[in-house]
Amino acid sequence: MEDHFAAAVRRFRLRAGLTQEALAERSGVSVSTIRGMETGRRRNPQFASLRQLISALGLQPSEQDELLAAARAADGPAGESEPAGTPVPAAPHAEPPAPRQLPAPPAPFLGRHQELERLDATLRPGPDTSATMVISAIAGAGGVGKSWLALHWAHRNAERFPDGQLFVDLRGFSPDSDPMEPSVAVRGFLDALGVEPARVPVAPHAQAALFRSLVVDKRMLLVLDNAADTAQVTSLLPGGDTCTVAITSRNRLSGLITGHGARHLSVDTLTETEARGLLTARLGAARTDPESAAVDELVRLCGGFPLALSIVAGRAHTHPQLSLADLADELRESALDVLDDADPAASLPAVLSLSHDALSDEEAEALGLLALAPGPDVGLPAAAALTGHGRGRTANILRRLEAASLIGQDAAGRYRMHDLIRRYATTAHRLPDTVRTAALGRILDFYTHTAHAADRLLEAHRDPIALDPPAPGAHPLPLPGIAAAMDWFTAEHRNLLAAQRTAVAQDLHRTAWQLAWTLNNFHYRRGHRHEQLAVWQLAVRSAARLPDPGAQILTHRLLGRAHVVLGHQQEAIDALHRALALSEQHDDRALQAHAHYTLASIWPDDHKALAHARRALELYGGFDRPVWEANARNAVGWFAARLGDHDTGREHCRAALAQYEEHRDLPGQAQTLDSLGYIDHHSGHHEDAVGHYRRAVALYRDLGNSYEAADTLDRLGHAHTALGDRDRARAVWAEARDLFAQQGRAQEAERARRRLASLDAEEEGHRNTG
Repeated sequence: MEDHFAAAVRRFRLRAGLTQEALAERSGVSVSTIRGMETGRRRNPQFASLRQLISALGLQPSEQDELLAAARAADGPAGESEPAGTPVPAAPHAEPPAPRQLPAPPAPFLGRHQELERLDATLRPGPDTSATMVISAIAGAGGVGKSWLALHWAHRNAERFPDGQLFVDLRGFSPDSDPMEPSVAVRGFLDALGVEPARVPVAPHAQAALFRSLVVDKRMLLVLDNAADTAQVTSLLPGGDTCTVAITSRNRLSGLITGHGARHLSVDTLTETEARGLLTARLGAARTDPESAAVDELVRLCGGFPLALSIVAGRAHTHPQLSLADLADELRESALDVLDDADPAASLPAVLSLSHDALSDEEAEALGLLALAPGPDVGLPAAAALTGHGRGRTANILRRLEAASLIGQDAAGRYRMHDLIRRYATTAHRLPDTVRTAALGRILDFYTHTAHAADRLLEAHRDPIALDPPAPGAHPLPLPGIAAAMDWFTAEHRNLLAAQRTAVAQDLHRTAWQLAWTLNNFHYRRGHRHEQLAVWQLAVRSAARLPDPGAQILTHRLLGRAHVVLGHQQEAIDALHRALALSEQHDDRALQAHAHYTLASIWPDDHKALAHARRALELYGGFDRPVWEANARNAVGWFAARLGDHDTGREHCRAALAQYEEHRDLPGQAQTLDSLGYIDHHSGHHEDAVGHYRRAVALYRDLGNSYEAADTLDRLGHAHTALGDRDRARAVWAEARDLFAQQGRAQEAERARRRLASLDAEEEGHRNTG
């Protein structure tokens, strides 16, 4: 007689997506008892055991009656009786149903449109489609939403796989168990496919072969969640080309990508809009709308990390008396404590610890050091200085950390770490103070020496400052020329600003003011006026902590220049008078000359400015420094011309230009050509003015000095207008307007817009009268 009871037990278990071992763990019934029931060897199960199975399987009342009736038909439960009158149902189908093992889809699910589109594209027929697909979260860590994405996509496309969907959590990073052996996953799949226990081979490789044979022509979806590495999933891949496999892992499964043609998909954090939508969906608009600013702050502090957002939402749910603003304050003060929980699955530190625990000592130390790096990202040369290893060894370590989804690499080859991972890394690996201090010293030396060399490329005639030798392991980056120097400054700008703040925090005040010095030309050329002021304010405070009058004079002088560019006239005068007083106190004529030269550039009164320029020229005459003298000559010529003495102005500027050309000082040549253009224009020589201005603009462009280029273009427009060339005037004023806007110079940009509007009005008037 067909054993309906054995078939019913197996059918209900498979529908629940449980192995015999999993059902035993859930129900409390031994594995041997369950195996005996399914093989027919156990024909007299205890009634209590049946009740445990019914509860563990979540059977409906009609299904409970079916199982109990089948048990009575087999032999009836011994020792206990069940209520009479239960009808015996018809025998179940011999063929097991298609497995439907996908866990419930995540809710709410927001965003990920690009990722879903890329997954959908793998199912479309075409020359580039592949039957095997991998979701590998190489740019994301645990808690970034890889499983949510895979399950949402799987449920959305379940109808494409009529032969069933298989799911297994491979526990590659599990808080309470080791990674699942592939043979255990294979055995679970065989059970789900209805293979009777007696037909299952003993050897794991034979079980894997049987699994591949069973699915070879099936249209099935396999979701292999939380894989540890390639080896764990290889034996779970179907042998044919009709199945689709979605795999999630914190590690880059490069072996599958290269050896099995798997597709790589990086899962990153949510956008701000998506993150805000997730909080609103979890908490409701009635809770989030009144505290919009607090929601924005929570989104910022969580950095788009889905697990962190979910934990915050859960805390808000369980503490309704807590305002979202208070929650944001808690998160700002101690993020890791707020995001921790006794349940490892709901604790960001616990989730991150699983990735951290898998690191080697070398990788863990490097991660801790990278968390100290000043700025939002780090390039390989700076990272090598931080670790103290060579670039080759450091690159290898960075690749391994990237493969573990703890850092990411952008298109420019720079490495980034999520802020929450950075916070965790600073506490997870306690670095000895000596290691920490040495690493910060190396990276600060790397930035200072490389920036100093880059600035020397920008202005070779600028007096260099004396740097201490770099620490061992801090190898400055050689740069080939001006363009490379500007590109390096642009890429490292935020890191250099952060490096200066780090130097102050470490009481490395000499490094702090020297970093400001290295940034001076770059800031000036790119119009970073507010950053220029900030670094010199820090520099002045740091120099005051040093027994170095020269540093104090220099920092006050350049602080004054930073103030004047922002229109802070009185602050500029105060700083420069302090620099002049200090230089006179220490009888340093060179620094006195520098102070007078800079004072000339800030005075709104051209008469006083000219007096300071002449005094600077007089003082510079006592030194054999032709470029210094040329600077002062150009200043005298400029202010004389502004006062209407064009002949004196032209004489001094021509002499300055000759000195600059003799010594190949390109920045000086550009400034003096601009001065000559101004003199020509205001003395009626407009064609000469155009020529001088164009040469100045060309040099400024070569030097990457968009700040000065904008000013010269603005003046060039007037020369074109004086010649009646409105088209060229419009072109240069439009370019100047755009540069002013990019540099945040709103007044100058508005002035250029008014000039363009005036040109348009004039042309319209000519058309109307013509």
